[in-house]
Amino acid sequence: MQNFPKLGYAAGAVLACLAAPAFSLTAVEINVLGVSDSRAESLRDAMELASASKRALDEEVTDSQDIFAAALADYRQMVSVLYGEGYYGPAVSVLMDGREAAEVDPFAVPAEVQTITINVKPGNRFNFGRTSVEPREPGAAAAGEPLASGFVPGERARSALIGTAANAAISEWRDAGHAKADLGDQEITANHATSVLDVDIQVLPGPELRFGEVAIDGESGVRDKRLREILGLPTGELYSPQELNDAANRLRRTGTFRTVSLIEAEEPNPDGTLDYTLTVIDNPLHRFGVAAEYSTIDGALLSGFWLHRNLFGGAEQLRFDAEISNIGQDTTGLGNAGDGIDYSFGARISRPALFGPDNVAFAFADISLDDEPDYTEKQAMVGIGMTRYFSEDLLGEVALGYRYSYADDAFGKREFNHVALPSRLEWDRRDDEGDPTGGFFLRYRVTPMYGVNGSESLMQLDLDNRGYVSLGAESPVTLAGRMQIGSVIGADLDSTPPDFLFFSGGGSTVRGQDYQDLGATEFNGDTVGGRSFLGLSAEIRTRVTKSLGIVGFMDYGMVGTDSWVDEDSNYHSGVGLGVRYATPIGPIRVDIATPYQGPVDEFSRVDLYIGVGQAF
Repeated sequence: MQNFPKLGYAAGAVLACLAAPAFSLTAVEINVLGVSDSRAESLRDAMELASASKRALDEEVTDSQDIFAAALADYRQMVSVLYGEGYYGPAVSVLMDGREAAEVDPFAVPAEVQTITINVKPGNRFNFGRTSVEPREPGAAAAGEPLASGFVPGERARSALIGTAANAAISEWRDAGHAKADLGDQEITANHATSVLDVDIQVLPGPELRFGEVAIDGESGVRDKRLREILGLPTGELYSPQELNDAANRLRRTGTFRTVSLIEAEEPNPDGTLDYTLTVIDNPLHRFGVAAEYSTIDGALLSGFWLHRNLFGGAEQLRFDAEISNIGQDTTGLGNAGDGIDYSFGARISRPALFGPDNVAFAFADISLDDEPDYTEKQAMVGIGMTRYFSEDLLGEVALGYRYSYADDAFGKREFNHVALPSRLEWDRRDDEGDPTGGFFLRYRVTPMYGVNGSESLMQLDLDNRGYVSLGAESPVTLAGRMQIGSVIGADLDSTPPDFLFFSGGGSTVRGQDYQDLGATEFNGDTVGGRSFLGLSAEIRTRVTKSLGIVGFMDYGMVGTDSWVDEDSNYHSGVGLGVRYATPIGPIRVDIATPYQGPVDEFSRVDLYIGVGQAF
């Protein structure tokens, strides 16, 4: 520091309640001196975000001791910002009502502080000179890539790049099997005469190691043998951070454990293996949950589940699900439909780590009654299957089951019997499942159905693609898009179970249009679902405050008689506005929508949708 008092950081730890709060802080001013206007503006923006005094102003802090502590903290905060931008000879002054904060007696803080002025002289901006982090892992070094973008001689010497480069060097060695790689001597020298920062960091790779044994610590209802099977740590194989992370995630994925901790031994074994200690804390054996949604078109939806964890001591899971939907739906003039209420009940038992640690085997049974606007269908299905986790965000699933249904629709009363092979592939790269602001979600379902007892064979495709991009930092705008594609191949309309045909309209497809209002054609005065569907949705989500957001959206749907939609397919759309309010369980969603294109007159009515989480 130059021409300013010593910082006196320790004074901030000695705060006595000697001054009663009076008035809240009224102003915080940050002045950046001695650099160009453009650089000053950029630095000032960064300093305002980092300033503890600025936060105290925004939060209307009134206690002078708290304001004093914030002022003292800003010496360090300003220096940190400047180092981060490559300025290593700064001078910082923090004035409380014109008095240097570092010179204020912590036992005699003024009763009130109204203004804080921060004056900063950044000095010269430094560039990197020597950037030595050695030795690097040979394979990574041969690739010739820098440890961190910008960490090369001649580039601006941002302090964060030093830590990034050091961590990257350690990660290179760990990825190559050196579990105990660490940093050695470190020397960072700032030459003020030339404004050059030299970095010399020694890396200690340590020996190449292999996975050793796993000791289990603590009490768990899951047997030790099963814990090791689910963990799936490849004993004897070369150490890999990814393998270690995958092993812990397998245990967390079961839902049986509240805490999973996998700690490596301080020292490797003489044979080059590294042992681990596994500690788990079980979740309660039982869990239940309920959910509700409502719209003026679809009616209300109530759902719930009951879960039993660790059924037989091997982290097995038994789950029951029930759902009632379309409660209170207006069924006037809905043809064959009864009261419009749908019911479903399902049971599923699963066992992790069957035929491999990344597999989950399951058996299931489902029954349901779909009382839809243009058909009713009672159905039941039982089967077995396997889920395979290829990575943290990619899974595949295949099942084999028998499906029976009894339908009453435009084509009359019919029975369907099929041997089904439902399969899905799911890739979830969203940053937040309930309120995504970036990433994507892909779910592809394929269900081949082999007809028995006179039923026709068919195959249904159901694709759901979603993407999210956010723009801005303080008040981000998120652009969200969704494309749904459906197709039935191999059976005619009158030979396909109604539940496998496609309709459009309502909260899950086109908001603002009647629930399942759009089909492919009409027969005997009733609407018949289509063998193909295309749904497009777009939303612009804007954050107004930390908790409140506004959404504008448009939905579009097409339904066709053939296996793929074409220019002759029926279509409709809806537009609307919504409000989102952030809560710990996800954003509360309130949307109002109106018809735009299609058989219904545009803007002829307004419909309301309420739920938890984003629409998609």
